[in-house]
Amino acid sequence: MELRHLRYFVTVAELLNFTKAATRLRVAQPALSRQIRDLEDELGVQLLERGPRAVRLTGAGATFLDEAKAVLQRNEEAVKAVRAVAKGERGEIHVGYAPTPTVELLPCALHAFQNLAPDVRVSLHDLSSEEMLRGLSEGKLHVCLMVEPSPKTLRGLKFEKLVEYPMCVALRPTHPLAKSAKLKLEQIADEPFVGYTRADYPDYYELLDGLFSPLGRKVRIVEEHDSGPGLIAATEVGRGLAIVPSCMAMLAGNRLKLRPIDPPPAPLRVGAAYDAKRISAAAQKFITASRQPRK
Repeated sequence: MELRHLRYFVTVAELLNFTKAATRLRVAQPALSRQIRDLEDELGVQLLERGPRAVRLTGAGATFLDEAKAVLQRNEEAVKAVRAVAKGERGEIHVGYAPTPTVELLPCALHAFQNLAPDVRVSLHDLSSEEMLRGLSEGKLHVCLMVEPSPKTLRGLKFEKLVEYPMCVALRPTHPLAKSAKLKLEQIADEPFVGYTRADYPDYYELLDGLFSPLGRKVRIVEEHDSGPGLIAATEVGRGLAIVPSCMAMLAGNRLKLRPIDPPPAPLRVGAAYDAKRISAAAQKFITASRQPRK
């Protein structure tokens, strides 16, 4: 039994006329009659009573008509659903994100994406850089909003820059250097620092090494934290200074003072990482939404 058998039967059952049904279906009447006979033979049940002037449904035929319509309707719904997912109009995407660097970007991207694809569900995953890259490589994540990884850690993935943030020094408000409008590296080189967990954020330490290399010095990390709130708390109580992007101010509020570095180093580049070989239509729409101007 094939779907065409059901469509043929439903058309004949609704019109109760083989000639009219054949015209609507655009098939020859003898072929249509044969298909209905084949269907009845397969079921072992007579569905139609054929008279010289009229066709009637049997009791079994009336029941089968309801069931056939339901199957055809379900098939149509399945086709529409699959096509909607393929077009990025329905379904679900898994998005990894780094909380601190995306504190401004993520809410704007979600708002724009809701307008662009309202029937696609977004599952958010707060992860470290290494966890996000691994999730993309394994196909568990569709797209990640994160700090630009180094070329070697990207491992064949793609990265699109979406926003840049100046790098700053974060200090507790009572720190003597907090009174300065800007800070030179020479002023902070001997200070203790708190940073992100090295195993999860190796690119952060490459950034620090590059920042202090002109002085021939290495930054002295006294504590490591796996999140922005941990870094803020440690800096606030005076455990050390921190090198952070300017967007950290949105999280820290008046708990910390952020001061520009003079001369300014390269800004922090934040954007979307993804696997170009298997990115879905919905994930592509999410990246499009992430490009929208932030208000």
